Amino acid sequence: MDRIDAMRAFVAVVVEGSFSNAAAAMQLSPQLVSKYVSKLEERLDVRLFNRTTRKVSLTEAGTHYFEHAQQILLSIDNMESQLGGLHQNPKGTLRISAPVSFAMRHMAKLVTDFQTLYPSVTVDLQLTDRKVDIVEEGFDVALRIGELKSSSLIAKLVAPIRVVLCASPEYLEKYGMPREPKDLKHHRYLHYSYMERNTKEVIHPWLSTESGQHRGELTSNNGDLLVNAAIAGAGLAVQPTFIASEAIRKGELVIVLPDDEPKTLGLYAVYAHRKLLPHKIRCFIDFIDGYYGSPPYWDEPIQNI
Repeated sequence: MDRIDAMRAFVAVVVEGSFSNAAAAMQLSPQLVSKYVSKLEERLDVRLFNRTTRKVSLTEAGTHYFEHAQQILLSIDNMESQLGGLHQNPKGTLRISAPVSFAMRHMAKLVTDFQTLYPSVTVDLQLTDRKVDIVEEGFDVALRIGELKSSSLIAKLVAPIRVVLCASPEYLEKYGMPREPKDLKHHRYLHYSYMERNTKEVIHPWLSTESGQHRGELTSNNGDLLVNAAIAGAGLAVQPTFIASEAIRKGELVIVLPDDEPKTLGLYAVYAHRKLLPHKIRCFIDFIDGYYGSPPYWDEPIQNI
């Protein structure tokens, strides 16, 4: 019995939830998958699964074995993938999900440069600010902005994302420059639908409609629209500098309460655990690493502002 194949069959049963699903994923017969697992249990002299007619579940020993087996297989597959990549060109379709405003402003050149280096890769770039389910929706990589919560996904930091509170000079001249966070309760706020308000941030409690006399907030699910509204004098906006930096550099927007600037977020490349990470995904993850610079190129003109 091939110990690695048996280990793969065991891990597949755990991940897929049944012997039949594991067999389909591995393109083997259910009988062979069952044989692999049975032989593995005989070799280890321990029961790994509790089996019933309806489902299988891990025993305590199976849980411990799964943790180690998954890491061993991941190490083997990463090694094989890296060695294989030395003489193979990536190919196939790479499906990427990315935030709308970020992709519109900063991904066209990245994708062009990536495909220049890897011309056999077709890129399917889908723009949405919704957090997609990578596995269920069939994406290879998703770019996400924020503080990532723990999950089974792998996340690689691509670039820091600076976030600022800003408004136009005309708006501030008309309604006054806030000098401390509590002054924000008298101002109009341009709210981004998908932004999670962090109650630990000094400014966010004062931007809530519950905190004061806000005049008719504007809410949108698009950061570019809110930045343009802020430039037009509609109110205060909390937006990332990858959208707002050009307007700040031109003087169309002014950073408000710089000493209370929100915490820097991160741009992450997120992808699922795979038994064997396709070479096209590995190449993209390596390519995007450091692509935008440190600090990112959009922050360079406003570093001292």
